[in-house]
Amino acid sequence: MTGKSRGERRTGLLNGFAAYGMWGLVPLFWPLLKPAGALEILAHRMAWSLVFVGAALVVMRRWAWAGRLLRQPRRLGLVAVAAAVITVNWGVYIWSVNSGHVVEASLGYFINPLVTIAMGVLLLKERLRPVQWVAVGTGFAAVVVLTVGYGQPPWISLTLAFSFATYGLVKKKVGLGGIESLAAETAIQFLPAVAYLLWLTSHGSSTFATQGVGHGALLAATGVVTALPLVCFGAAAIRVPLSTLGLLQYLAPVFQFLLGVLYFHEAMPVERWAGFALVWVALCLLTWDAFRSASRLGRVRVPKVEAAPSAAVDV
Repeated sequence: MTGKSRGERRTGLLNGFAAYGMWGLVPLFWPLLKPAGALEILAHRMAWSLVFVGAALVVMRRWAWAGRLLRQPRRLGLVAVAAAVITVNWGVYIWSVNSGHVVEASLGYFINPLVTIAMGVLLLKERLRPVQWVAVGTGFAAVVVLTVGYGQPPWISLTLAFSFATYGLVKKKVGLGGIESLAAETAIQFLPAVAYLLWLTSHGSSTFATQGVGHGALLAATGVVTALPLVCFGAAAIRVPLSTLGLLQYLAPVFQFLLGVLYFHEAMPVERWAGFALVWVALCLLTWDAFRSASRLGRVRVPKVEAAPSAAVDV
């Protein structure tokens, strides 16, 4: 590995840690926005995200995709579906954090890979390897254990996992880069968000201009909180292998879980620990199987290629 490639990999790792670190620590941010309710915070996030992402695209001069997208009604429809699904995901996540359910929210992102695999089988007719079947079965057992522990299905976790898995599936079909996709989605979200904020203002329920300059600045910063990790992720995705990104993605729910237990002091009875333990076993099985599969693939390909480039992800 040359000095330049080592430097690129180091830059990619730093950006990956920054992206997943920010996503993992974001539960510390949403409570700062009180007394704004979850819907007001969500509306500000949708509106300000377009502002900041649009500014980033202007700086990077990346607008050619927009004209092509407007001429493709099917892709535009898929972007609208992605915007609707991520709106649900954002809204439930903000509400769960500000309502004292950080641990349950973290569970949603732990089980997301399992839900993604299950959707691949059910919707795309994909075939699973035996270890993947065991992992999915273990994940299902975890949900059963947690349902018993909570006295009801962990609906916050399931909503976050299924909405984000659906979002990923739709984005894959749209085929836009991460920043471009977010710009298109927030452009669709923008008018309903602004309309809701104007309605709040007209009814005297908006906190944007009534709780001080600092509060207004924090609400505007929701755009930065949304866009900045995505920019860092994009920088990481083109510099480090997919397998490395796959491991880094677990940083976010780990940080969220630790915050929920150690900082927010949420209850963790025995049955909840048991459910989480089953989820972690399932993720370990998936990770081991992925590395074993990649190793076998590498042994097949290495004799044919002198130097294989690092895998890049277009998100």
